[in-house]
Amino acid sequence: MMPKNSKKKILVTGGAGYIGSILVPELLRLGHKVTVLDNFLYNQNSLFDCCSYENFEIVKGDARDESILKSLLKDKDLVIPLAAIVGVPACNKDKVAAVTTNRDAIATLVSLLSKEQKIIFPTTNSGYGIGQKDTYCTEKTPLNPISLYGKTKTEAEKIVLERGNAITFRLATVFGMSPRMRLDLLVNDFTYRAVKDRFVVIFEGHFKRNYIHIRDVARAFIHAMDNFDKMKNEPYNVGLSDANLSKLELCAKIKEQAPGFIYLEASVGEDPDKRDYIVSNEKIEKTGFKPIYSLEMGIEELIKGYKMMANCLYGNV
Repeated sequence: MMPKNSKKKILVTGGAGYIGSILVPELLRLGHKVTVLDNFLYNQNSLFDCCSYENFEIVKGDARDESILKSLLKDKDLVIPLAAIVGVPACNKDKVAAVTTNRDAIATLVSLLSKEQKIIFPTTNSGYGIGQKDTYCTEKTPLNPISLYGKTKTEAEKIVLERGNAITFRLATVFGMSPRMRLDLLVNDFTYRAVKDRFVVIFEGHFKRNYIHIRDVARAFIHAMDNFDKMKNEPYNVGLSDANLSKLELCAKIKEQAPGFIYLEASVGEDPDKRDYIVSNEKIEKTGFKPIYSLEMGIEELIKGYKMMANCLYGNV
């Protein structure tokens, strides 16, 4: 049991989503009082298991609604804004929703917070855009987002850090099973294809990016809560330092556990998500945080999960 005075009242927007469905149960297990605001855009029931917790409250609503935010923020110690239109295809599909949810709703939220209230905000390391070859992107690397998704999240991060009493996470591409599953994330997508189709065609297979397991993302939030004062007012890259991989290298990793998987690189065509960079996670590691879930563990987990999945309802687009 945690000391009584360390229990926090937390608002998690978008808490029924891919990350929230892992993070919220963990926060409740640790004894925090958690309110989730979610519009259940994907008709998910991912937080059913949380309903037995007395400290759990669910509010169905829109994270862009100022009146709802105002009422929910009154007694909260900490806000974790997960509500977002996530990924390049989903943002391009509804550009208005992307801007109003990813940036404008964060600006509204920040304007309603008192100075004492804390915020831990996940953004994306896709804000680095196209990096320099063999040069690691650190938190001091100039941001150069090339997608609407990257731009809206980068602008929101600036708003949050300028407000202060905040920590931001530039998340690597997340992977792993979740009660609100997403198949449109790269590791999840390629592993699904390896299990179900046993075949994939790769566009621009040399493009590199970094990866992180969803349960390590949840651990990073809890680490930031426990170390808030020494970490605050800074951005942190959150990823696996041994997983700066190209798409082709990722496919090779998957093939190790799915030997029948065939992958080919297309000679024509291009990926709409043009990001290409390698990332240093040294800054957060120096605060004492270390991921414990490897890429190999995540692939093994996904293969198990996909054996139970009879459809492809799970995705943001």
